[in-house]
Amino acid sequence: MTSPTLMVSVSGMRGIVGTDLTPELVARHAAALGAWARGNGQPLVVLGRDARTSGAMFAHAATAGFMSVGVDVIDVGVVPTPTVQLAVEHHHAGAGLIITASHNPIAWNALKFVGPDGIFLDAAAGGRVRDLAEQGVPRQDWSGIGTRREDPTAVRRHLDLVLALPELDLALIRSKRFRVALDCVRGAGGAVIPGLLQELGCEVVGINLETDGRFPREPEPIPENLGDLGRLVRETNADIGMAVDPDVDRLALVDETGHPIGEDYTLAFAVRAVLGRNPAARKGTPVVVANLSTSLVVEDAAREGGARFVRAPVGEANVAASIKAEGALIGGEGNGGVILPKLHIGRDAPLGVALILQHLASAGRRPSEVVAAAPRYRIVKAKSPRGKDLAALYQALQARLAGADVDTRDGLRLSWSDRWVHVRPSGTEPIIRYIAEAPTEALANELIASCQGLV
Repeated sequence: MTSPTLMVSVSGMRGIVGTDLTPELVARHAAALGAWARGNGQPLVVLGRDARTSGAMFAHAATAGFMSVGVDVIDVGVVPTPTVQLAVEHHHAGAGLIITASHNPIAWNALKFVGPDGIFLDAAAGGRVRDLAEQGVPRQDWSGIGTRREDPTAVRRHLDLVLALPELDLALIRSKRFRVALDCVRGAGGAVIPGLLQELGCEVVGINLETDGRFPREPEPIPENLGDLGRLVRETNADIGMAVDPDVDRLALVDETGHPIGEDYTLAFAVRAVLGRNPAARKGTPVVVANLSTSLVVEDAAREGGARFVRAPVGEANVAASIKAEGALIGGEGNGGVILPKLHIGRDAPLGVALILQHLASAGRRPSEVVAAAPRYRIVKAKSPRGKDLAALYQALQARLAGADVDTRDGLRLSWSDRWVHVRPSGTEPIIRYIAEAPTEALANELIASCQGLV
């Protein structure tokens, strides 16, 4: 029986190690994912993990589960989440399993299920895997057990694909000899990002580059957790500071003064980098996709670059689906996740690193100057207990804030030309989340207050 506090999502599950997440549970769900892949005629899976201390234990359990249903395992080791996604495609595997709790605190770990296309499982496929785990799957006898082998070249292939992108002018980037302050929070990024920066001609000054999973701070790369990186930037006179989360799919930036500029600017800079490369060679109007809670700085970057901007419901799976449907040139989320479909449809911090440096090199400005050159906005977030009648709340909000553009695909989003507010139920807690953005913090707070006053 699983723990009642285990958090189950469309494409996996997460929980506290030893309480919610156990080797027995991991083995059972790996066997289910393997049986699903085998049932689709592809009895091969890719396994990878971040640097958390429980990762090796769970990798052994997952391997046993896969092999027990006659599935072969390719283990890529401690690598970024996007490296696993790319390896699934490279090996034409039937599925991938990533053992990572991403930005969750140190006591947590998680399973993330990847389909044969290298994208996280959708609701239908994820539900089928959960059903198999609950029902039980047939195990193989001595003659049908799967095999295991390692793939030590997955990271190298990933970086080679990034460096080969036509969106990058490698000679220009290298000529700038950027000094980059780096914080990898002792996660998987320490094995990848320093080397990538050096290949891009950068001088790297780093903290928390060890890959032992013993996070020295809260691992999410949000401004309040980046004080040490800001000090490193100032002490070393770095051109920019970069921080990744433990599984290296999110990238946050600190400007040359040591000030965190917010994760939304990661995607905004990347969008400007991509739209700025050979615009005359593009056919038609490019499309940029981001979620409903992403900052207007990304929308501004897209429109200034001549692109059509599309918003998707919150969640990487929703953004990925919209990117595919729209044939988007680039997309992502305002949490520092950059997706370039030409590479793969998944958030990718190594890609983000390269595109950020491309933009700085081509703009010829320091990070703070790039930020100052565009309109500034303030984002405010809040939450409150969830009531029973959200439909009535949404209706009352639309009446109170009349004149706004209305989007009801994911809760309620009301928007104007220079501000917006998004109200949605949490997927993991019995609360309502509010996020508002406006030219000033006072105006954003007014939007939040207008919403909370009706709860």
